[in-house]
Amino acid sequence: MIIFGIYNIKGGVGKTAASVNLSYLSSLEGKKTLLWDLDPQGSSSFYYHKEQGSDASLKKIISGKVELNDIIEGTDYRNLEIIPSDFSYRHMDTLLDQAKKSKKRIREALKDLKDEYDVIFLDCPPGISILAENIFQACDYILVPTVPTPLCQRTYEQIISFFKQDGLDKSSVIPFLSMVEMRKSIHRNMIKELTEKIPNLCTSFIPFLADVEKMGIYRKPLGDFSPESKASTSFKALWKEIKKKSSLKK
Repeated sequence: MIIFGIYNIKGGVGKTAASVNLSYLSSLEGKKTLLWDLDPQGSSSFYYHKEQGSDASLKKIISGKVELNDIIEGTDYRNLEIIPSDFSYRHMDTLLDQAKKSKKRIREALKDLKDEYDVIFLDCPPGISILAENIFQACDYILVPTVPTPLCQRTYEQIISFFKQDGLDKSSVIPFLSMVEMRKSIHRNMIKELTEKIPNLCTSFIPFLADVEKMGIYRKPLGDFSPESKASTSFKALWKEIKKKSSLKK
């Protein structure tokens, strides 16, 4: 079982689009796939037509009184299941802070699923917090969507700095460019700069296209409603590259 966290300190960089499309592509290959929507906004849950969960379930997950198996739901896609988000997840940091082994609660919760799934994706909220530390401890790889701007470069460097300070393996961080607009000179210039500065940066990138925004209308992954579009093809290329960079078997 390989666990990918899709994370950035900064919001609005394409984390949910990546979570929905990569989990769909994983399942399409026949891999038993789970997406855990950890963001209280619940956008991944919305795209997969899922209502948000219950306040009680969050407390029970953190305390270890309920297994994740009890709150996993199916989707319209074979091999793909989801743990829906809930607005109560906004209290996650407080609950984790009160729990024993607070930095490892997410890892402990996922441990029981190791024989049931090939791939697990965590759609993570932005920010550096106890939840972020949990995610870093739980995941085999951290996928970092990065818009080619100076601010996003700075947040990537902050993530790497945090990994160094906590003694985590920074080679497990896999950044990729997201929401790219090649008509913008700042994006073109930053892509060149980031390619030189970030050794593990994926060469495949996700363009800023209307089809990605249309996911909110169709409430489906791109590969379902627009499989031949440039946006869908870009996610396929990115997924192929992520598999090569990670220990995930083809």
